[in-house]
Amino acid sequence: MAVVVVVGGGSALAWTADGGEAQAGNTAKLRTAVVSRGDLVDTETVDGKLTHDDVREVWTGASGVVTWAPEEGATVKRGGALLKVAGDPVTLMYGGSPMYRTLKNGDSGKDVRQLEQNLRALGYQGMTVDEEFTGATEIAVKEWQDDRGLEQTGMVDGVQVVFLDGPVQIREVKAPEGKQTAKGQPVLTVAGTRRVVHVDLDADKQDLARKGAKVSVELPGGKKVEGTISSVSEVAQSTGEGQEKKTTIGVDISLGDAGTGRFDEAPVSVELESERREDVLSVPVEALLALREGGFGVEVVDGGRRRLAAVEIGAFGGGRVEVAGAGVAEGVQVGVPAE
Repeated sequence: MAVVVVVGGGSALAWTADGGEAQAGNTAKLRTAVVSRGDLVDTETVDGKLTHDDVREVWTGASGVVTWAPEEGATVKRGGALLKVAGDPVTLMYGGSPMYRTLKNGDSGKDVRQLEQNLRALGYQGMTVDEEFTGATEIAVKEWQDDRGLEQTGMVDGVQVVFLDGPVQIREVKAPEGKQTAKGQPVLTVAGTRRVVHVDLDADKQDLARKGAKVSVELPGGKKVEGTISSVSEVAQSTGEGQEKKTTIGVDISLGDAGTGRFDEAPVSVELESERREDVLSVPVEALLALREGGFGVEVVDGGRRRLAAVEIGAFGGGRVEVAGAGVAEGVQVGVPAE
């Protein structure tokens, strides 16, 4: 005679192999659940922080007293001032190449095209957007300088313009109004305007973070949104010493168009996929019965008849467990303890 006990909560039950039920303690009420086929995903929850992407320091070629600086948290777009030095604005333009030289009539190169693309986007016409700085480009530059209140030299340098990848949010003002700044000194810390979640993941869990993998992010207040792992650092960072030493890798998660409200630098929870089993049979975990002689089984319910079926168990995930055995198949009803 095989004897089993219920794995989940509630009163214990003893079962005989012929399907008879003998009471051991109070009789537990049962309900049924279906054996289903599908993917079984197990997850691990880690802590993260809602922030912005691409945090960086900004330098300018301008030297002098800062006469205006933006407020922290402000967003600056193309054509806007990042700050003013000696009354002259340092203007944000978009591009991946830094302003490393003075651009003037007769110059050529990709940085010339980058400047002309920005001038065109800001509404200045009459020039061909290419890699040649021509007289038409010089005229457009002078018009732009006039509109910005700058001396109309027809030349552009790092005193007037900073190239960044796109619009930025001001994270820290390093050179506030009244401070003397010099060429090569950082004046601002900025970030991109795209919201991301950053996770400092324990290095021994790095297998959980795969670029392109989908994750679930729980925001403050309980709202859950889907994210995609956009980057995984290849360099580990260590903090603390001795037993307090901790080694982590940085993981960034893109939230796409998911609404995140006005939260910033807020703690969030991230569910990372730790294991996936595809096209397997599974039952609710509480359907498992632990055989006293070892192993597991489930109670198969067929109309008014009940019988015990031994099963092999596999992966766990989402409150379910993978099962396999001669007595279980997709659609079969199994007993589970009543709530």
